[in-house]
Amino acid sequence: MRLDKFLKVSRLIKRRTVANSVSEMGKVYVNGNIAKPAKQLKVGDIIKIEYTNKTICVKVLTIPNGNVSIQESATLFEELSSNI
Repeated sequence: MRLDKFLKVSRLIKRRTVANSVSEMGKVYVNGNIAKPAKQLKVGDIIKIEYTNKTICVKVLTIPNGNVSIQESATLFEELSSNI
């Protein structure tokens, strides 16, 4: 699954267009490298998102086959750290 779609489906970022633009600005890292929106994710990848006032680091646990419910979206990743 593409990075921008995973960010939207997992509800780490609310809209795919926003996930796309944040990735293009270089604010999203996958396994320590700056990631483009089309980056293909796999289980076990570490995603780091730098917001203006905080940084979130998560580990991908599951790659869904499409949209998921709000309850399921929390099971797609494990939060490793949150720096506020």
